[in-house]
Amino acid sequence: ERGGNNSFTHEALTLKYKLDNQFELVFVVGFQKILTLTYVDKLIDDVHKEFRDKYRNEFQQKGTLGLLNGTFDFKDDFMRLLRDAEESSKVRAPTVMKTFEQSLKSQKTVKCMIETRGEKPKEKVKNKKNKGSKKEGTEAVAAPGKASAGDKQPSAAGEKEELTKDEILQKNREEFFKRHMKAGEKSRSPKPEAQKEKGKKPRVWDLGNSNAKVLDYSNSATNGSAEACPVEEFDPDIALGDRNREPGRLYDLEYESDDEAEEEKVIQNPSKPSVKKGGLGGMFGMLKGLVGSKSLTREDMDPVLEKMKDHLIAKNVAAEIAVQLCESVAKKLEGKVMGTFTTVTSTVKQALQEALVQILQPQRRVDVLRDVMDAQRHRRPYVVTFCGVNGVGKSTNLAKISFWLIENGFSVLIAACDTFRAGAVEQLRTHTRRLNALHPPESHGGRTMVQLYEKGYGKDAAGIAMEAISYARNQGFDVVLVDTAGRMQDNAPLMTALAKLIAVNAPDLVLFVGEALVGNEAVDQLVKFNKALADHSMAQTPRLIDGIVLTKFDTIDDKVGAAISMTYITSKPIVFVGTGQTYCDLRSLNAKAVVAALMKA
Repeated sequence: ERGGNNSFTHEALTLKYKLDNQFELVFVVGFQKILTLTYVDKLIDDVHKEFRDKYRNEFQQKGTLGLLNGTFDFKDDFMRLLRDAEESSKVRAPTVMKTFEQSLKSQKTVKCMIETRGEKPKEKVKNKKNKGSKKEGTEAVAAPGKASAGDKQPSAAGEKEELTKDEILQKNREEFFKRHMKAGEKSRSPKPEAQKEKGKKPRVWDLGNSNAKVLDYSNSATNGSAEACPVEEFDPDIALGDRNREPGRLYDLEYESDDEAEEEKVIQNPSKPSVKKGGLGGMFGMLKGLVGSKSLTREDMDPVLEKMKDHLIAKNVAAEIAVQLCESVAKKLEGKVMGTFTTVTSTVKQALQEALVQILQPQRRVDVLRDVMDAQRHRRPYVVTFCGVNGVGKSTNLAKISFWLIENGFSVLIAACDTFRAGAVEQLRTHTRRLNALHPPESHGGRTMVQLYEKGYGKDAAGIAMEAISYARNQGFDVVLVDTAGRMQDNAPLMTALAKLIAVNAPDLVLFVGEALVGNEAVDQLVKFNKALADHSMAQTPRLIDGIVLTKFDTIDDKVGAAISMTYITSKPIVFVGTGQTYCDLRSLNAKAVVAALMKA
């Protein structure tokens, strides 16, 4: 799925590879990263052609067992190709600088380079002459009735020529001031001003509540303290959503695929072109001709890949990543022998789907519940830090994850480390109060399942997080969720502060919270967040983002490209998906459901 990148770097080594899909061979060349070898691409191409041509018949005739039992004497050929490649890189002589006699500057004389004051360049003079000739032509074509006006113009021009430069400047200034004075007098003309009514009237909405006193909190003297605030009365059904769900279970994303219906339509009407533009009908309906028992070429795939790239971009996949995906699919399929009754379109579509599913299932899977239980055995709290740009839903999804952890029997301490945004601490306090109302201590043997650790505003976030982790260890909390302030990826001071918080407190899990609405911006955010954490970290092996929380997934319909962009650029899994406004609207990523939505017309 990452075949677009034909090189791989590991510690001090660089590997470059080339695929031969027809014979299912991989050619790899390895060399020291510090060396800049210009002949590597030529070498791997020459070795590929020589090896394939030399043993082509054996590949085709002997089969697998014959190849395993046979011998390949290729060492002498390889050494010859290596020497040729090295010699070809040495043959190129370094470029020699031109002498002064060969340059254009030597052809210029001293006279042409001298400029006198007041003299205009020749090109401009020529242009003015041309303009003057055009004016003369237009005057000649003018009607005879305007001859009197034409007679006045030369006389006016003659007067201007008689005046000195200073007098002309003075005259122009006077005319300029006169024009502006007139414009000012016109703009100052008195207009009847509408009398403003004193006092402010509240706006009355047609479908709103007429009782405005219910919403008036201006005389409240509580000042945000939890003790003075009355306990909120709310409907648990609104906060929880579906009451028939299984407590503590994280459901998968659901999506109904329309692939079967689309395939039936294609079989019934193979000759009719698709009516929809920009969808899979237009994308995969171009090459429906059967290609039997032949190897795929780049020319066969280019039209389909171009449509595929546009389709991915329309589904919110970042443009750069869409290009890389199509390139990797092309390299994976180029030279591959197709079946008798398969089309180019279906082959390319199948390869793309496999690549997308592979991207959405990274090698490292984050199992939060297992890791929390492991931390319990070591008698320490499991620490999760949330970071991301402004307004993506960090605090809201932190509350959803808190509810999920509480339903699985773990106690949670929320650290309010967003000491910048107004109302951030009050928002978390409200969530804490609601979560305690849903899971009161009486239901858990007198144990408070969620608490808020806060120190107000304007404090050092890294210090508050450290104190919260120490408090959680002493009080026996299972999980600490650290909420941080939103920050743009280009803000260097704030990114330094975030890197300090993560480096000092060493959380078990660093989650990047990103919204599903972004396109190209997702790549920029993740790359710069990771780069900032690496640059500003004091450790030798810096701590980077471990996983992703994808929010606002319920607002995008089938434009799910942000999930592909984020996982492709970081190779990190999407741990949670936020799909709504209630505490239960938290899902785990279903790769096949996302790919089905992505491939939908």
